[in-house]
Amino acid sequence: MTGPGFPTVLDGRKSGARAPRRRARRTTEPGLFGVRSWKKTRLVAACVFAAVSVFPLLYMVSLSFQPTSDILESHPVLVPAHPTVQNYVQAWSENSFGHFFFNSMIVALATVVITVSFASLAAFAFARYKFPFKEVIFYVFLAALAVPSVDLIIPQYILMARLHLTDSLKGLVLIYSSENLPFSIFLLRGFFESVPKELEESFRLDGASTLRVLTRLIAPLSRPALAIVAMFTFNFAWEEFVIALTLINTPSNRTLPIGLNFFIGQHTTQWGPFFAGSVFATIPSVLVYLIAQRWFQRGVSLGGIR
Repeated sequence: MTGPGFPTVLDGRKSGARAPRRRARRTTEPGLFGVRSWKKTRLVAACVFAAVSVFPLLYMVSLSFQPTSDILESHPVLVPAHPTVQNYVQAWSENSFGHFFFNSMIVALATVVITVSFASLAAFAFARYKFPFKEVIFYVFLAALAVPSVDLIIPQYILMARLHLTDSLKGLVLIYSSENLPFSIFLLRGFFESVPKELEESFRLDGASTLRVLTRLIAPLSRPALAIVAMFTFNFAWEEFVIALTLINTPSNRTLPIGLNFFIGQHTTQWGPFFAGSVFATIPSVLVYLIAQRWFQRGVSLGGIR
């Protein structure tokens, strides 16, 4: 309404006027080391933890290039004063180290194939089928995780002796696979259950068998979980020492961890070749993690969301 004696009233929406917005106050709280932003605090903490984690690896690489006389000095250094590759040549050529490396690679790869295959089949059964005592059997698998591996060495040795698999790489593969199956089944079941059943039903309407559903549908959608299982299984089989030392007697069947132990003598220790051999033993584990890193990070994030 306009006119003499009446104030002019304008609609803000029609005139284009905007209501003043309040600027949101930036809430910052004091973090560590006097930093006011928690984002910067987390970055500093991540850098500190990364340095603490990486420093032993870098120091091991540094020692592998130092002569034994420099390693035994009272003042350790990170940068070698007299770098040499003789430690690597000696480590690879002595004590059949290359043969032990090859044996460990065979055992680790075979363990990964068997564990991933059988764990996928078992996890698919637990995730999709109903059968008597389903949950009881599943929790029996989980209960195996609470048993220390050291307590199973004697029963495992007796079992392998009756199967005539002692002092053989096949026995190691079977034991390592059985050690990794409970955790692998537990992890894969959760991922398989997250796959919508409608997708599986559409596959079956097209005439797909159970094995085809698992290999063409469930497994591709669960690559993060399969990558995690493969990575952990490989590292376990690659680094295991106690079972291999107990089960293997023939020098030609020994694995890499046992080969590293040969550099430690009763009176003297060949520290240079020992650290060089440790670098050789670390490279496959690092490569496996780098290859599976994308699926590993995705699997951890999806597991946290669930």
